[in-house]
This record gives sequence, C-alpha cells and structure tokens, in this order.
Amino acid sequence: MELRDRFEKLSAKLYGRPVRQCTEAELFHTLLVFTKELMADKKQITGERKLYYISAEFLIGKLLSNNLINLGVYDEIEKVLNESGKSIAMLENLEPEPSLGNGGLGRLAACFLDSIASLGLNGCGVGLLYHFGLFKQIFNNHLQNAVRNEWITDQSWLTKTDLSFDVKFGDRTVRSTMYDIDVVGYDNGIGKLHLFDVNSVDESLVGNGIDFDKNNIEKNLTLFLYPDDSDEAGHLLRIYQQYFMVSNAARLIIKDMKDAGHDLHELHKYAVVQINDTHPTMVIPELIRILTQEEYFTMDDAIEVVSKTCAYTNHTILAEALEKWPMSYLEKVVPVLVPIIKELNNRIRKNNPDPVIQIIDDENKVHMAHIDIHYGFSTNGVAAIHTDILKDSELSHFYKLYPERFNNKTNGITFRRWLLSCNHGLAKLFDETIGTGYRKDATELKKLLDHKDDQVFLDKLDEVKKANKQAFVDYVRKTEGVELDPNSVFDVQVKRLHEYKRQQMNALYIIHKYLEIKAGKKPETPVTCIFGAKAAPAYVIAKDIIHLILVLQEIINKDPEVSPYLKVLMVTNYNVSYAEKIIPACDISEQISLASKEASGTSNMKFMLNGAITLGTDDGANVEIHDFVGDENIYIFGAKSDEVIEHYKKADYVSRDIYNKSKVVKDAVDFIVSDKALQVGNKENLERLYNDIINKDWFMALLDLEDYIAKKDEILKDYADREKWKRMVVVNMANAGFFSSDRTIEEYNKDIWKLK
Repeated sequence: MELRDRFEKLSAKLYGRPVRQCTEAELFHTLLVFTKELMADKKQITGERKLYYISAEFLIGKLLSNNLINLGVYDEIEKVLNESGKSIAMLENLEPEPSLGNGGLGRLAACFLDSIASLGLNGCGVGLLYHFGLFKQIFNNHLQNAVRNEWITDQSWLTKTDLSFDVKFGDRTVRSTMYDIDVVGYDNGIGKLHLFDVNSVDESLVGNGIDFDKNNIEKNLTLFLYPDDSDEAGHLLRIYQQYFMVSNAARLIIKDMKDAGHDLHELHKYAVVQINDTHPTMVIPELIRILTQEEYFTMDDAIEVVSKTCAYTNHTILAEALEKWPMSYLEKVVPVLVPIIKELNNRIRKNNPDPVIQIIDDENKVHMAHIDIHYGFSTNGVAAIHTDILKDSELSHFYKLYPERFNNKTNGITFRRWLLSCNHGLAKLFDETIGTGYRKDATELKKLLDHKDDQVFLDKLDEVKKANKQAFVDYVRKTEGVELDPNSVFDVQVKRLHEYKRQQMNALYIIHKYLEIKAGKKPETPVTCIFGAKAAPAYVIAKDIIHLILVLQEIINKDPEVSPYLKVLMVTNYNVSYAEKIIPACDISEQISLASKEASGTSNMKFMLNGAITLGTDDGANVEIHDFVGDENIYIFGAKSDEVIEHYKKADYVSRDIYNKSKVVKDAVDFIVSDKALQVGNKENLERLYNDIINKDWFMALLDLEDYIAKKDEILKDYADREKWKRMVVVNMANAGFFSSDRTIEEYNKDIWKLK
C-alpha cells in the first residue's frame, strides 16, 4: 500500500474523516501514530557486543521531523500534507520538546544516539525520565524566573515497558519503571533510549515555580534535572538521582547479559559502558557490588571484569563539574557502596601514595573522576586541545600512570538534525549542487569548494540565508514581540549561561558599541546581537548577566538614535527548537570562552555547517575548525590557553588593573552601574555583577575585551564585502564534514567500544 493510502486509512480509522478534513491536532496525532507504525517495520539493531551509553542528559529535541527524515519519508509526507494546506513544520509546533537535558553534554549524547543507530551499531542510551527537565525560563522585570516545564503527554514518543527494579538507598527503597524512546537510524534500524522513572513520583510536589521538598525522595527523585544544589539537601538529592540512574543501568546490563546466556565473568566481551561525564560514575562500584554480593565473584574478579567494561568521557576541566562528594553524604545515601569505594581507594593507595591521584582525599571527599580513570579502560577528551590539557596539566598524574588509556575523540553533530531537519533550503541547495552523498558521508561536503567562485551558487546561497533570517524575524515578532532587521548582521551567542563562556564580555562589547553610537560614531552595517541561555537557579552571577543583557535590550531597542544600528535580543526559554530556528539564520557565531575552559563546544560546528563565520578564542573545537578553514576564514582573538593556565598557576591576574588602565574597558564596565542602567535594572543585581567584574573576573573577560572589540569590529567590516564573505561561508561549510558525529562514533567504536 502506498504511503499516501496508508496515511489516509489511518486518519479515517482514528477520526473517521480524510486528511483534508482533520484539524491540526488530529493530524499531529495521526502523523505520530503513523510514524510509530513505520518505525515498527524497521529492524531492531542487534550485535554480539552491546554499548550502554549512560548519561544524566539526553537533549533529544522534537523528534517528528528527524524521525521522518531518517525513515526516508519526509518529502512524501510533506507533499500529502501540503495538498491539504498543512505542513510538517505546522504540526510539529504541537509537539512538546522533551526536557531531558540542558546544554552541549545532553545534545552531544542525543547526536551520538542518532549516529550509533545510523551506523547500525548495537548500542542504547540509559538515563532518567525527568518530568520537568531543567525548567522553563520566563523573564519578569528583566530577571530570569523558572517554572516547571511540563512536556510529558499521552501523545508522545515514550513507551512504558514492563521492566522494573527495586533501588535500595540507605534509608529507603524505591521502585523504578523503564520507559523507552525509539532512536531511528538514518537509512538503518532502530536503537533505544532507556529512561528510568520512579513509580512514586508526585508532580504536585511542585508549585508555581520550581521549589519543592528536597527531602521527599520517593516523590521528587525524577522531577528535575540538576535540582538546586545550593544546600545539603540539594547535594543529597543529586546523589540519590545519580545512584538511581546507575543502579537501574547496572541491573539492566546484568539482566541483558543473563537473558542472552552470557557468562558474567566475560561481561567485558559482551558489554561496554560509556560513562558520559562524572554523573554516572557510581555504575563502577555498583556493578562491583552486584557481582560480589549477588553473583558471588571475588573482589579481584569483579574489579577486573568491571574495569575492562567501563570507559569514561571527560567533558570539562572546571573543578565544579569534576564532582567530589563528601563521604558522609555517600554514607547516608548509598552506604552499600562505601566499603567498595574505600576498597578501590585502598588498592590505589597501596601501590601509589601520591595524594593527587587518590579517590578519597584528605578532606574525606570522594573524587568521582578518579574512580573512572583508575577503574576504567579508557579516558577520552572531546577536542584535541582539551585532551592535551588533560594530559599535560589537569590529569597529568593519571596520564603518567596510564598513558595507554588516554585518547581524544573530537565531538561531532548529526547533520540529519542540524541541516536536513532545520535548514531545508540549504540542504536542497547542497543536494542540487553536490548530490546527496554528504548525508551519509559528510566528507563529501568538500565538493562545495569547487563552487566557491561560482556566482550562481553564491547568489543562491545568499538567498537561502536571507530566507532563513526573514523566517527568524517573523518568528521573533510573533513569539517575543520584538522587531528585528533582517538586513542587519545576526551576531549570535546561544549556549548555557556560564561565566567561562563569557556572555558578560559580549555584553560589554554591546555597551561599548552603544556608547560609540551615542557619541556620534555610527557603524556602516547594523548588527543584531542575539543571546539564548538559561542560568542554573543557584548560579547568582549567571542570572545577573542575564539581567544585564535584558537591561541592555530595553535601553538600546527603545533608543531611536541607537536602534537603527544596534539591537539586542535575549530569546525566552532557549532550547533545541529555538536553536533550529536561530542557527540557520546566523551570520556570526560567537565562540568566545576563555581559552582552556571549553572542552569542545558543538554549537560552533552547527553554525559552521549552516553558513556562519566563527568569532572565537583558540579554545575547544575552535582550534580544529581554525586548522581546517585557515586563518583567513575565521576570526580568532584573545589569550592562548597556555597563557591563561599560567595566570591561574601564578594567581597574577588582577582585573582591576586592566579596568584602571583602559578607558575603553572602564567606560564599558562603569555603564553597568550608570544612572541609565539603574533606571531600568535592579540595583542589587547590577552592582553585584559590577563588583564581581572589577574585583574578581575569574574567567578573565577584561583580559580579552579590547582584543575582542577590535576583532569584532573587523568581522563586521568584512561582512560588508559580500563576495568575500560568501566565499568564506563556503569554505566553512565545505570543511564541516569532519565534525560529523558519525565520524566521532566511528572513532569511539574503532578505538574503544569495538562493537561488531
């Protein structure tokens, strides 16, 4: 039966009328059911060895378009809907976005699952089913407010399974249930994302905001991703969540192995566990616990087989993210693991008493990453410079012990989501120009270089970008009530709000530009500065930075002298769906983290693929992008990583010295607490940020500010040379192929997982 006939037949079955007479809500449900039926026809991917990719985050985004593309039926379904005056994009507006992640960590995990299935590898994701995710962001009085983000509905991709486990904590036992989301491989089979929920969860525990009783573990365990950990109850809840995740994961692994008839003494031959950052670290002692206490392994045998099974990905050198839990917390939440963790530490201490490498430090804190490195067979960084920093400084003592375990796996993105799904105009132009081979082999994008001097192609490329910018302008007008100029330069910084990513430096540039315009220096090319970010609820300075950006948006956009040349937009509740609209419209990709602090980044890759030029530091994957495109096709500024690391080592960076010496810097910083700003903003928030910048500035925004201003002015000037700019865009897109998550996963599999 033809696709069209099947779809019509389903519409009649569900709603008793043809497609053309259905409402949008009815059509969305019909298409959801129809897509699930098509997925059910695909084979489940199997194999001798299975990967369990455990992660606290899977930022999967809306799935309708992506699944239809990977099934190979998007165009045909779109044609059927168009005949009734509808479209997939229209129906997708009704699809809630799963709130299962926050930033790059979770989006990377989602891209990886797509590539694992697309390459036909036997692997699954394992995580938690958060009912409200991080939170939904709203702005009131130029301040971030957080409310519960309800996304789980009866009409969703979630499938409840009959698999449940008991999870025993020190003071209580809870029951879990596993939910599955099918992961459709591109022109391949089906993989799985397994999400565990606690059966006793109670959504009514949360009121209008995101506050709830943190001590009521049975009811709150799976409500939120990264609950506020500014107090002891928040820290304990994080540990409860992490153990709940890994205990279920370990039980699942053992069950799968037994169901397949495998000898658990050969676990490493049939299973491999990838620990995505330190959140799932306790899977190592939990597997050892199960093997010794329930399967009667000796401790030596259990440690050996688990160490051959588990691998660790490090995503950061930030101390706050390299988790360290007080032993007293673990004794309260997971006392069954404490003897095992102490035994693991004793074995290290016996062979090497160096305090730097111990699992339990002198303050009786447990270093989770140290467990991963000592008792895993692989430790990888996620960009070349990041891995080098791990080897040379941050984890150098471990690298000297286990040089053979360290490796680099530069991150990647799935082009199915970040081109075919979100930028139909560009994908169509690529198809017409170089064929469709790049969809499965991204290196074929290199063929675009043959067209960088082809005026017809360049003009079409320009038209695609204009259309994407206009579509974004229309969306912002409708959703934000802000009018943008589609002919201005769209300068974009969208990512998690953190001081090391330096949104505050971008804000200082905006102040500088505002002051120049007020002084009569009008820029030749108008620029629109676009931000999207959420700040963790307990991260006070991050919320102050959002406040400053919103204050600038109010001041600048309402100033008739300035707004024709400069506008600011902080989008509300930035998520994957918003990214899919912003990224195709972007001209300048802001990747301005303090060198040495961004492990990789993935938005830099998405922007590059979609025709934006990078303005950034030599940090994370920017370094590799720089290598691919050359000096003339990227704009690099700022201190290098070795210089930054030296500043931290010597503790010789004093932001006030820069503030006092530079009028440009001083004028920009002083505006934060100027009468103009205080008329619009909150005195407490602005003064706190001002004082932090001139007295601390831990991530050295002032160190790079003048260089950043100069480089940003240079890129804005170069944008006016349209032919030069379009050729730069082509070079960037043509070199984006390396940053495919298919390539990354092929490297993981070849060097670490060895799936067949």
